[in-house]
Amino acid sequence: MKIRILLDECLTRKVKRYLNEFEVVTVPEASFSGLKNGKLLKAAEDNGFDILLTIDKNIDYQQNVSKFTIAVVILDVPRSHIRYVEPLVLAFKTQIDLYKPGNTYTVGTAK
Repeated sequence: MKIRILLDECLTRKVKRYLNEFEVVTVPEASFSGLKNGKLLKAAEDNGFDILLTIDKNIDYQQNVSKFTIAVVILDVPRSHIRYVEPLVLAFKTQIDLYKPGNTYTVGTAK
């Protein structure tokens, strides 16, 4: 069974092309556009997604992710341009089996 990934609205949809081995759906494709973080996490959970992939660094502070059965992975980039996001996608993919529901993870470059 393929891991189901929901791409947040704030993340460029161009990321999809780098995640072909997974089932990847964007927020607009899932008809979740405009949902705030709590409702988005609930909708993602209710629709069987395993991971919410985002660049929203505030989601962990705004939501109690531990009450959801979905993992949240934050790509630590300055903006959603593919040139910033692409280098982190490989790290995201190599760690994907470590992401557990109800937890938030940050993938970024060492500073």
